[in-house]
Amino acid sequence: MAEPAPNMPVWRIALGGNNRQSQPVETIALTYLQGHARFNGRIRQQFSRNKSVPLASHHQLGIQMKLQNKVAIVTGAATGIGQAIAIRFAREGASVVIDYVGNSSAADQTMNEIKSFGGKSIALAADVSKPDQVQNLIDSTVKAFGRLDIVVNNAGIETKHAFVDFPFDEMQKILAVNLIGPFLVSQAAARQMIKQGDGGRLINISSVHEDLPMPTNAPYCASKGGLRMLARTIAVELAKDKITVNNIGPGAVYTPIDADIQANPELEKALMAEIPLSRWGKPEEIAGLATYLASDEAGYVTGSTYFIDGGMMRQSGSL
Repeated sequence: MAEPAPNMPVWRIALGGNNRQSQPVETIALTYLQGHARFNGRIRQQFSRNKSVPLASHHQLGIQMKLQNKVAIVTGAATGIGQAIAIRFAREGASVVIDYVGNSSAADQTMNEIKSFGGKSIALAADVSKPDQVQNLIDSTVKAFGRLDIVVNNAGIETKHAFVDFPFDEMQKILAVNLIGPFLVSQAAARQMIKQGDGGRLINISSVHEDLPMPTNAPYCASKGGLRMLARTIAVELAKDKITVNNIGPGAVYTPIDADIQANPELEKALMAEIPLSRWGKPEEIAGLATYLASDEAGYVTGSTYFIDGGMMRQSGSL
């Protein structure tokens, strides 16, 4: 077997039966790719036949991670894109606060996944449209982990009605969660980051609909359009404090918010026809982009929206 490259982390394991200590030991060079350890092909085959050999996490391997020692809040992290981001951040070494609304069990799946690979997380309930709950979210994060470095404003809701029939209370709720929420969370987080004095990252999960119209979805599109200018404005204002602000604009991503489309084959077919790559995006793909924007590698990136949409923005009409 070839020797590992200089400075590449290695993990020595015994390949064999139950009494692994008596078996020959091989050195396995590992490559870190999107939060997973990848084996040399020959060793992978041997490993797959020996189920008793545990797979070490990159925490155990000591591999340098992109968000090592950072503290992150992800709002709406119980499901979908938020869940994928929280898990990826934890894999990259961040201590993650899982914001949720409702029953305390809502965040269990996310927390259990993070716990399974030795990551650090806590769950906190907070309605992002309520200033007092937002401040408690920030304060509780700092109390638990000592600081705050990254915020992902992911929480969002959506309902659809014809514009002339849209109920006022539903419109207010959508704007409160999707636009006022990121304003309040970013404001409270920025105050904490400024107090700390070493910058930070604010990331908003926006949508292709910050630019792209969607009939029967006026309040949602308005909230995302507002989020576009919120990010651009505060990116300029907070630059002096070394706080970057960016949006991620997902297209059609397979999450619970799109259940109505997934349940309608004709509607889903029409949607796929508007996407050059002809498939749903994956929450994990959004998480990869969020990890980059949260990392030191994105230190010179601020005030922009990064669309991740399979080409939809370049082809679609009104959806």
